[in-house]
Order: sequence, then structure tokens, then C-alpha cells
Amino acid sequence: MLEILYEDNHLIAVNKIAGDLVQGDQTGDEPLSEKVKAYLKKKYNKPGAVFLGVIHRLDRPTSGVVLFAKTSKALSRMNQQFKERETKKIYWTIVDKSFSQNSGSLTHWLKRNTKMNKSFSHEHEVSDSKKGVLRYKRIKTLDRYCVLEIELETGRHHQIRSQLSFVGYPIKGDLKYGARSNPDASIDLHARSLTVNHPTTKKTITIVAPPPVKPQWSSALSD
Repeated sequence: MLEILYEDNHLIAVNKIAGDLVQGDQTGDEPLSEKVKAYLKKKYNKPGAVFLGVIHRLDRPTSGVVLFAKTSKALSRMNQQFKERETKKIYWTIVDKSFSQNSGSLTHWLKRNTKMNKSFSHEHEVSDSKKGVLRYKRIKTLDRYCVLEIELETGRHHQIRSQLSFVGYPIKGDLKYGARSNPDASIDLHARSLTVNHPTTKKTITIVAPPPVKPQWSSALSD
């Protein structure tokens, strides 16, 4: 069952579960985009093909807000917003509680290795690298972990995963970046909210996704 977070004539936002692909790849697994198309086709009893534009993506093991366009006009305008970094992306993530800082920022140069499907962070610029900047703050300390809120200033491949791993705090469950794997193969990285300007009304909208039902996330939400 899809968890619809927002829908109007131009946009639809879904709370992606960890393990879902946003868009199809070589695995042949049914992507979230096709599930949303099927939902729209059934809901509106559409006889033909359903248009759905993929605006942005989340890594497969990540959960949270994914926004799609229901019209080509909305897709074009939203693509421009993302390209010009006019959106605000907030993530929640779980790392070891020994993370020492309550707030701050990380700046690195990220170089993507497509064969490994991994990005490597560097303190200084290297060939073919791109600058990655994020801000963080601690929002909850648990028995063994702490929950961080991350705001991305740039949107690089595996940026949060790579940068946190580089400073010694890989995301819980992120085997690719040095942590022990979670039993369900997820990583504890959740796209908590997305703020955009509506493509037609121009009003600012913020879409918030509840985190997965897991003990650490439940503790993070409690007072």
C-alpha cells in the first residue's frame, strides 16, 4: 500500500519505504514510479497511459518523501527548481551516539565511482570531484545511537552517506559505507521533509514523511 503524503492536480508525494526503487533499473524490480502510476490509473479510472514525471530520487535503502509530477508542465518547472537548488531537503539519520558535535556543517569534495556505485569524500578538491556541503544538528540521543537532522546544501550522489562515513560515523545499517547491515537491508536514513514552491500557484509547500516503524525512530519521536 502506498502512503500518499500530498496530492493535487499537478503533484503527488509518497512516503517511500526502504528497498523500493524510485525508477526502474537493470534489476527489473517494479519501481515506485510504476506503483504510483497504477494507483493513479485506478483512482481516476484512466483508460490510457498515465503520465508521471520523476523529479528526484532517493537511494534504494533510504526511506522518505519522494515527489512526482502529474503533468509535463509541473515536471519542467520542478526540474528547474531542483536544478537551481530552490528546494529545502531535510533528512533524519541514525549514527553512533559518540558523535560529539551538537550542530555544525561538513564540507568535502566527493568523487563518484560508478563501477562501485559509491562516492568517496576528500578534504581537498581532486580530479572529477564535486563540492558537497551539509548542515547537521543532533535532535535525540538514544542508548546506543543518536539521531541527526541533516539539511543538504548540495545534492551529490550518496552525499550524506559518504560524508558521515568519512568523518567516522557511517549511518546505521549502511554496509557499503562501513556500518553493520540492518536485518532488513535498509539504512537508517530518512528523507523527513521536502519544501518546494508549487509549480502553478507558486505557494511554498512542505511535505513531511513519518519515519519507518522501528524502535530507534519511535524513540526519536518521543519526548
